[in-house]
Amino acid sequence: MELTAKQRTALASICDTFAPGDGAGIPSASGLGAVDVVAALVLHNPRTAEVRQFLQLLDVWDSPVVRLLLGGGARRFSGQPQQRREQMLLALAESGVTRKRALFQALKGAATLAYYMTPGPTGHSPLWDAIGYPGPLGTRAGAAEPPLRPIRPSGDTTLDCDVVIVGSGAGGGTAAAVLAAAGLDVVVVEKGEYHDDKDFDGGELSGLSRLYAPGPAVSAEGQLSLLQGQCVGGGTVVNYSTSFRTPPRVRDEWAAHGVAQFATDEYERSLDAVWSRLGVNLDHGRISSRDALMQRGLEKLGWHVDEMPRNVVGCDTGVECGRCGLGCRIGAKQSVAKTWLVDAQHAGARLLVGVDVRTVTVAAGRATGVAGVAAGGHPVTIRARAVVAAAGSVQTPALLRRSGLTNPNIGRHLRLHPATGVWGVFAEEVRPWEGGMQTRYSTEHADLDGRGYGVIYETAATNPAIAVSFMSWTGARAHLDRMRSLPHLSGVGVITRDRDGGQVKVGGDGEPVVHYRLSPYDAAHMRAGIAGAAHIVEAAGADEIFSGHQRGMAWRRGKGSVEDFIDYANGLGTAPGQIAMAALHIMGSARMGGSSATSAADPDGATWEVPNLVIADASTFPTSSGVNPMISIEAIAHMNAQRLAAAL
Repeated sequence: MELTAKQRTALASICDTFAPGDGAGIPSASGLGAVDVVAALVLHNPRTAEVRQFLQLLDVWDSPVVRLLLGGGARRFSGQPQQRREQMLLALAESGVTRKRALFQALKGAATLAYYMTPGPTGHSPLWDAIGYPGPLGTRAGAAEPPLRPIRPSGDTTLDCDVVIVGSGAGGGTAAAVLAAAGLDVVVVEKGEYHDDKDFDGGELSGLSRLYAPGPAVSAEGQLSLLQGQCVGGGTVVNYSTSFRTPPRVRDEWAAHGVAQFATDEYERSLDAVWSRLGVNLDHGRISSRDALMQRGLEKLGWHVDEMPRNVVGCDTGVECGRCGLGCRIGAKQSVAKTWLVDAQHAGARLLVGVDVRTVTVAAGRATGVAGVAAGGHPVTIRARAVVAAAGSVQTPALLRRSGLTNPNIGRHLRLHPATGVWGVFAEEVRPWEGGMQTRYSTEHADLDGRGYGVIYETAATNPAIAVSFMSWTGARAHLDRMRSLPHLSGVGVITRDRDGGQVKVGGDGEPVVHYRLSPYDAAHMRAGIAGAAHIVEAAGADEIFSGHQRGMAWRRGKGSVEDFIDYANGLGTAPGQIAMAALHIMGSARMGGSSATSAADPDGATWEVPNLVIADASTFPTSSGVNPMISIEAIAHMNAQRLAAAL
């Protein structure tokens, strides 16, 4: 599918309004080729209904109906001068109608993300030079050979095994190693492709397009963007190597949901096994400039700060580390593609890539395998004695629903750790795209209610696309000026442990749709986190502070109190379209529990309806973990896989 000439013209007028360039060496979005990038991202969305809606919008963009919607008068949007087009878009952003604000955020996100990611015709965007960003690192000569030998079905394929695992990420990779080590014949099926050290170039466009899921990219209400790994190794290939054990208080909470082993030695042993296999350590904590600023602010305030455990070996904690959210070029990150999947392969497991599993086949109440489609359209059938669902908290409930399971808890209890940030512009050069991904953290406000719900503070390596994802847009010139400060920019991330949840539903096309709105209870904690982050950034010495609120103000040192900034931010709200927010930890949509009335899976991780269909990913979490979930996911997969192996 391609855009028509009319659709391309409309899209170019939108993108060039958000990013017109400066007329003095910095090209516009269309001049750089960003329009083609937006088109590719949109058309790659697996939800055909969303693609169709977007194309219909482009078809009518210059129509009288849309002119009325935008308040543009008689002239077409594309025929308006730049200033008027900006005003028309900002009218959407400031609307009291949620759908209009969500539309603005979708258009802004697509246009600015593509603009700052696109290398341009020469392979090195002049925009990067203008904002002081060096651009991608390029592939590394002498990179190690990939350790895995995946199978890419090129024709109709039928296989037999003991256990088929859907998904190769934190849960699926770990389960594969445990089951294969038990002597079982294991087949792992991954929708994405296999990329390793030799493929990674540190580029945001190449990384996001190859290693992350193309959709859904935002919740249905526009509340927050969704970031999910989709490749061999899943999120463990692109995460920040942050390694937290499940907090004791959370384990007790999970046990109270009817899964007693969370509070026993059984789960402790699985945590230990994961910790050891991933080589989690404190030996690679050379502090980044971002974390040094956050630590400086925390220490000045007298707040908690500690060193981050990380699952890396030989990490440079420098230029390489800052890009490893786009794949680690030096192979330091101990992802499941470097650990558990290698173990599984050595024990005889097979790995299929580029296969979209559509259903679990069920007969007489038991799973008999899976059916899917290879990248070339060929059917893939795998017959098995048991099935492990580990496709992630968005895709696993969709898989279960497509397979005919009816438990009402499938898709419910979704938790997302809604994340936002407060940014500071500093006099010193920060180079926020370099240095250890996350070497420090703070739990100062992790318990705001006496029940273990609150926020934690972390930083993030900030390449241009990450920066624009959390920034407001109030005009093209102001936005470009803000991005020119990128080398001096550093932020404090606010990760909210959400008590209340959302839901994953399945559309008529069989694809998942994420529904989520931040509850008043969780919004209060996020506001407290924004206030805390503002205090940290101010105490660290920032000359200027701003948040991700679309109508936010910038605080400047010497002009009022930081409390004025906080009071203003508190009044702006956290409804969809009002603040940039992302879901980096997606959990709980097929949770384990003690009863089919409250959970989708039993204490063994098996679905209540199909006893040999076991779940082994973050969707099993009874509630949100409150910390980065990788270790918890792998420990649950390790535990559930051991129980399944014993049953088989």
